[in-house]
Order: sequence, then structure tokens, then C-alpha cells
Amino acid sequence: MHIGYITPEYPHPEVSHAAGIATSIKNLANSLVKQGVRVTVFVYHQSKDAVIEAEGVTIHLIKKRSYKFLTWYRYRKLLNTYVNSIVAKEQIDLIEAPDWTGITAFMRFKVPLVIRFHGSDAYFCKLDGRKQKFKNFVFEKLALQKAKAYITPTTYAGDETAKIFGLNRNKIKTIHYGLQLEQFINSKPDAFKPKTLLYIGTIIRKKGVLELAEVFNKLIEKELDAQLILIGGDSNDIQTGSTSTFQLMQNIFSDQAKLKVNYLGKLPYSEVQTHIKNAHVCTFPSFAETLGMVTIESMALQKPVVNTSIGWAQELIDDDVNGYLVHPTDIDGYVTAILKLFNDQELCLQISKLARLKTECTFDINTLSMLNVEYYKTLIE
Repeated sequence: MHIGYITPEYPHPEVSHAAGIATSIKNLANSLVKQGVRVTVFVYHQSKDAVIEAEGVTIHLIKKRSYKFLTWYRYRKLLNTYVNSIVAKEQIDLIEAPDWTGITAFMRFKVPLVIRFHGSDAYFCKLDGRKQKFKNFVFEKLALQKAKAYITPTTYAGDETAKIFGLNRNKIKTIHYGLQLEQFINSKPDAFKPKTLLYIGTIIRKKGVLELAEVFNKLIEKELDAQLILIGGDSNDIQTGSTSTFQLMQNIFSDQAKLKVNYLGKLPYSEVQTHIKNAHVCTFPSFAETLGMVTIESMALQKPVVNTSIGWAQELIDDDVNGYLVHPTDIDGYVTAILKLFNDQELCLQISKLARLKTECTFDINTLSMLNVEYYKTLIE
């Protein structure tokens, strides 16, 4: 079997950007290669054209191009022609693409196309309460209509996407993102920096960071030794027009809280694990995700997580068993859960142990990649 992935990002030094989509695709690709499946990745909107090999995966970098008119259409056709040429040359059996902005709208392939719900613009706009650009909705719907089937990382994301675009729910298969768990080992779960709260992710309104600022203001009043570490790139804010969401957080932080906030910006993926291991508690009060890779990565590293309670998160964490689920607007609920963990080390270690067990049972990429292969087979046949 030979599977091709179209994506705007992939974790490799030659690729210009890598985030959650990139991590989930690489985890799957590497596991498929170990099972004897050939994998080719097409990364579009890059700074150059190139073909590279990494860990058994063939990566095609496709340079971003601009045209005098209809760039959105002509670049898609260029990408389509290139992918089809490699499909024929390398005998690729199936193409998978993301739903974001409908990159495969106006494309035709000679092999089955499956779209994975990493999170469409329409999906995030709905959860975020924002109006979507009509063009983006049209592109995403056209792309989805041309797919033979769909894969969703959580049933919640699949149901919501089906409602938005009027999709046949029977064509949607739930297969979680997975982790290479052998790369997420914490040999000393009881060694951490006490009272340290960690957030990882883009500094953007939809991730609940403004609510997190309010949470920390109340937390520092009750626990003077608390510290907040923020990791992730800053972003502009659509609602206010601000060029920095972190600055909006700064406007919310009390004078006392500002002294205990450490914003590290965007860090190499290799360094993030160290910060997770050093944290006492991880928190992700997001309003909009399809699954949330950093949540399950933190759980795999035996960290207690205070997470959002919205839809998808209920498929990751069993509340009050292997983590806590609190709605992002429930500021007092977050403070209570975090303080509970700060003040009870035995509870912390118990939840940490059960969090790891949850990832082993539910998010092991070796098991999940086999599910992907079986589903791919049904589509190819």
C-alpha cells in the first residue's frame, strides 16, 4: 500500500511551518512506514521546490506561487497536476488531505480522496462565534463533496462538521490522532517545579488565553508562589484588531500576576517536552479544537491536565479520573481545580498515572495506524 498526504505543514527543518496538523500526520506516517506502508507527503506553500527523504517518508516540497489573476485556482491546478504525476509514477493508492480552506477544491485525482477533519475554517468559526468568509466556505464544501470518505479525530468534530456542510454521517470514520508513546517517557513524574502552571499553544483568543489571564489573576491571590509559563507564537486578534493577543493578556493581568508570568514565545518542538515534565499542572482552556495534541502529549508525560470541557475534550479525559474538565468561561472552576492539584501531591501523582494509562489505551499510534490501514483498504477496494 502507498498513501499520499497533502498538507500545508510537516515537522522537518526544510519545512517552513509545523503545528498540530504536522505532528499528527508525522506520527501516523512514521507508524505506517514501520508497518511496511509507503508514505509520500506533499507539502504546499513552501519557499522552494524539493524532494527529501526523512525516516522512510518521501517529502515533496511545493513552492508557493503567485499569478496575476486567480492565484487560488491556478495554484491548486498546479498542485493537482504535480500530485497526479507522482501518483501515476509512484503508484500511490490513496490521497488524504485536510479540510482547512478546502485545498482540494477544483482538484481531481485518479485514486480515492479521503479528507481528515483537522478543523475547517467553518468549524472553527462556528465554535468561535465568528462569521466565515463566503469564499472559504465554498472552497471547503466543494473539497468535501469530492472526497470519497472522511476521517475525524473525535466524534464531536465529525458531528459538527457534518452539520455545517450537510455531509453523510455514515461516510465519517472516527480515528483519534495518536502518539509514538515510546517518545513520551517521564521517568520521574514526582520531580517538577511546584506551583508551576503551563500553557502550550498559539496565543490566540479561541484558545481561551484571555480567560486564562483571569484564572491566573485569581490563582495568584490564593497561591502567591504560583507561576504561569506560556509557550507558543503570538497572533493578532480579529475581534479587537490588535496585532498581539499577548498584549491583550497583559492588559488583563494584575500587577501581581505580571511578576509571575513567563512568556517564552515559540520554542523548538524538542524543547517543549522538558517544560511539560517540569510543570506541576498543564492547562488548555480552549474554545475550539478538533482534538488537541498538547493535551494528550501532556497526559502521556504523566502531567495532570485541567482542560476545556467542550465536546471533543470529553473524548480525551474522564473528568475527575485522569484529569479535569472545566468550561473556559468558568474562571472559578479552573482556579479550584488547579489549587486542588497544587495542594495535593498524592492526588497529582494518581491522576498523572491514570492520564498515562488513558493515552496507552486510547492514543497509541501503533494501534491507531492499523485502524487507518484497515479503513484505507475499504476505500481503495
